[in-house]
Amino acid sequence: MAEKLNADYKGKNPILIVILNGAFMFAADLVRELNFDHEIQFAKFSSYDGMDTTGKVKELIGLSIDIKDRDVIIVEDIIDTGTTMYNILPKLKEKEAKSVEIAVLLMKPGKLRVPLDVKYCAMEIPNEFIVGYGLDYDGVGRNYKSIYVVKEG
Repeated sequence: MAEKLNADYKGKNPILIVILNGAFMFAADLVRELNFDHEIQFAKFSSYDGMDTTGKVKELIGLSIDIKDRDVIIVEDIIDTGTTMYNILPKLKEKEAKSVEIAVLLMKPGKLRVPLDVKYCAMEIPNEFIVGYGLDYDGVGRNYKSIYVVKEG
């Protein structure tokens, strides 16, 4: 993914918007591999309660910088239903970003409920609930070095 981003953003200075809390580990590893100038901004949105999406997206920490006429890369840990991302994109377009792309570690295409154009995806996975490498279950498991499937029961 970093190689593709390096090629696509050579000579540019995009803003990477890292979605907290889950994407922090992935973002830290990703930016170490990027060889173009970039800025990093953090934002926090929530649509989950336990293992289920609520279908409603709450903005918990918003953007504090101007993104008008800037290339933006949203760095996300996982896309399940796509609800959160689908709600974030219009907010960024309202702020007149020059371009907005999504860079996601994991994506569950079988669970996607909305149309999303994801240009940078490290891996597609089956529809299972996972923890580790920044992903959690009610706040637990973010610190695991690997990614694990949560078994119910």
